[in-house]
Amino acid sequence: MDEALLRSLTPSVLGILVRRGADFAAAEDAVQDALVEALRVWPADPPRVPKSWLVTVAWRKFLDSTRADAARRRREDLVDEEPTPGPVPAVDDTLQLYFLCAHRSLTPSSAVALTLRAVGGLTTRQIAQAYLVPEATMAQRISRAKRTVSGVRFDQPGDVATVLRVLYLVFNEGYSGDVDLAAEAIRLTRQLAGAIDHPEVAGLLALMLLHHARRATRTAPDGSLVPLAEQDRGRWDTESIAEGVEILQAALARDRLGEFQAQAAIAALHADAPTAEETDWVQIVEWYDELARLTDSPVVRLNRAVAIGEADGPRAGLAALSALNDSLPRHAAVAAYLHERDGDLATAARLYAEAARKAPNLAERDHLTRQAARLNARRR
Repeated sequence: MDEALLRSLTPSVLGILVRRGADFAAAEDAVQDALVEALRVWPADPPRVPKSWLVTVAWRKFLDSTRADAARRRREDLVDEEPTPGPVPAVDDTLQLYFLCAHRSLTPSSAVALTLRAVGGLTTRQIAQAYLVPEATMAQRISRAKRTVSGVRFDQPGDVATVLRVLYLVFNEGYSGDVDLAAEAIRLTRQLAGAIDHPEVAGLLALMLLHHARRATRTAPDGSLVPLAEQDRGRWDTESIAEGVEILQAALARDRLGEFQAQAAIAALHADAPTAEETDWVQIVEWYDELARLTDSPVVRLNRAVAIGEADGPRAGLAALSALNDSLPRHAAVAAYLHERDGDLATAARLYAEAARKAPNLAERDHLTRQAARLNARRR
């Protein structure tokens, strides 16, 4: 059974049902039922045209559900005649589904869940496992999201930036359960890049590939974090790096710079350095300047302070950091690193300990605690 094929066909099958007049929520349920049926039937009796088979079965599931629900009798004028099985339209509705699932009325978490379900073809159980929540909780979240977008016209133009942020949220979830969300985000972004010619879509795909290339080196065998400067660059995925750089260069050549292209340029400079000491920090600062101009994000300015500290020395980095609110996430960790590089071990140890108390996850907390302990040991 080719599950990848099933998942790749999901958005186009869903789009066909919606175009035939099915409500989005009911159509999505019908497609999921058809996918389950395919998993049961195809191993012993594979169809000659998988997409046509899925459309036919999903449409029948939709008809059965509609006719069984008295509250939906008013729709029966849309579904009295079942279309004859056979070739299906070549229209690709993937792009509209992306926009629909990233609708502005949805919360980010709901948009991510709906995108994984409707566009990614994942089951509710798989999504729940990936987000470490009960399946019933995820089912309710997806159900609410489907109800929210059910009245939205399918042909309304959407916001590319919102879709890209949803995909980036998926990517940053990484891996948990039996679903590799980072790999899934790359797959979906490739799919989007095939449906829309936009430099920021290419920029996001490049950024994902460049970050993903370092994945195997980010943690030690015991699960502890490995900082970028200490990672084994010989284990980085050079094919992903080369592909990411190629995609980025083509996007930048179009001279329509966006935040994901700028982030990818920074990632490319890190990937291009043979060693941490050979990193071109001056160029990285310049790209952070561009990114700050595009986003005006305090988090970007926090990372820029680190880059300035590497390019111009720790005191210059601390000066840049002093202009930022110390309540920012990871502010204390950045300050600790810059103070350590400046030789103030006592202040650095105190700040590492403070950063550990504020860490958003266990791995980061343990890493920062070890940094504080290391400096305290050196001071004895």
